[in-house]
Amino acid sequence: MTGPLQHTLKALQTFLDTPLEELIDSSASTSAHVLSLFHRVVQTVPAYHDFLQQQGVDPKQIQTLEDFATLPLTTKDNYLRQFPIPRLCRDGKLETCDMIAVSSGSTGEPTFWPRFISDEYQISTRFEQIFADSFAADQKRTLAVVCFALGTWVGGMYTANCCRHLASKGYPLTVITPGNNTPEILRVVQTLGPMFDQVVLLGYPPFLKDVIDTGLALGIPWPQYHLKWVMAGEVFSEAWRDLVGERVGSTSPCFDSASLYGTADAGVLGNETPLSICIRRFLADHPTIAAELFGESRLPTLVQYDPRSRYFEVTEEGTLLFSGDNGIPLIRYHICDRGGIIPYDQMLAFLQARGFDAIATLQQQGHVPIRPLPFVYVFGRSHFTVSFFGANIYPENVTVGLEQPEICDWVTGKFVMQVQTDADQNSHLVIDVELAPGEAASPARTDAIAASVLHQLRRLNSEFAHYVPEAYQTPQIHLRPNGDPTYFPIGVKHRYTRSPED
Repeated sequence: MTGPLQHTLKALQTFLDTPLEELIDSSASTSAHVLSLFHRVVQTVPAYHDFLQQQGVDPKQIQTLEDFATLPLTTKDNYLRQFPIPRLCRDGKLETCDMIAVSSGSTGEPTFWPRFISDEYQISTRFEQIFADSFAADQKRTLAVVCFALGTWVGGMYTANCCRHLASKGYPLTVITPGNNTPEILRVVQTLGPMFDQVVLLGYPPFLKDVIDTGLALGIPWPQYHLKWVMAGEVFSEAWRDLVGERVGSTSPCFDSASLYGTADAGVLGNETPLSICIRRFLADHPTIAAELFGESRLPTLVQYDPRSRYFEVTEEGTLLFSGDNGIPLIRYHICDRGGIIPYDQMLAFLQARGFDAIATLQQQGHVPIRPLPFVYVFGRSHFTVSFFGANIYPENVTVGLEQPEICDWVTGKFVMQVQTDADQNSHLVIDVELAPGEAASPARTDAIAASVLHQLRRLNSEFAHYVPEAYQTPQIHLRPNGDPTYFPIGVKHRYTRSPED
């Protein structure tokens, strides 16, 4: 039996035969695992061996986590783009991987991410956490509808494969892949949904909302399908979760949805759990406590992670690093996401000191295994903010204003914010908002949005409340027709901010 085949069979057997509790055993030694990963990568990945040599690092000197923390960071520019793809792979062979995904960064330049099937098994454990702990899919016949784009892009194929691995493990789970084709998704749900105990939609938050809203307009009775949904790719508010939940008949917000923190670089790095959602919902209602915990006036994505699968660190600048095994193994890889890590016990103690018992609150809502895993929080990229009177205005703050019950039915949730200067050189916060299909602008609607966004900015953003003079706090709202070619062109990735030069 050859080496690669032995490796594949061992990884498969471990995944299939090991209960979830053991796959995410928090008592196992993180230090030993991380150091073992490092030395294995040095020995088997030619590019990383050469990288350390160029940096003057002796791998034999790395014997503790403190030593590990002195290693140079790797990035796309200083590592991935400096070596041929095969040398970035195990044994310097691209053929050790069986699939390649593609991502495009802000420059639009494609990056290729090889992986092997065994890399998917550890990521499947993140899906297993959600499907078992949140959706009880180990006991219910479940239809998983993959609504991420298919093709070379990482989301659709990766998600479909991981869900199929769960089915191989014995979950009564069936996967179908309509991709981001709304009519086909709706046809699938209506035709196959009644044959299952529940239906799970997996996709990007704005797209899933559009699917659900389109279905409602067509008279689809979402509550009959006991809908759950899994998201990735964007930060969303708890008001958004409530809004979508209300439209599909959700009664358990901590158990009916979950978000993945994923990247094309390394698959899923962490996932929402019922506990992390319960905590985030408390913090959404207590923005002062949230700002104290996270250091910013916006609510980040909050997930739990397994440090033996993806080991996180935080730079002095407040950005995240991770290390993990993949088709291209990555050591102290800098992904530029702003965020931080909070140990499990520290998180619970912080909340307890402020009068919130997260575990007791969650257990009142339903029985769920509590996984004592650390937390990582992730903000949207900082360049999506605008500065107004010295206050950073985040899209997340504005989003909540558009998701209020008196507004959300006639807008799509998309907007563009910018700071404009008038003839007297006075600055104004201007927000262009996309109307839902068939909806028309009116002065009353403009005023309603301005008042709602103003209320949420004052409530959520202490910088805004204290820095911006009251006379300038009310935003100027422009309502734009659906698909407006200047602000909301169809088929183009949406940008929530615009500079005066754009």
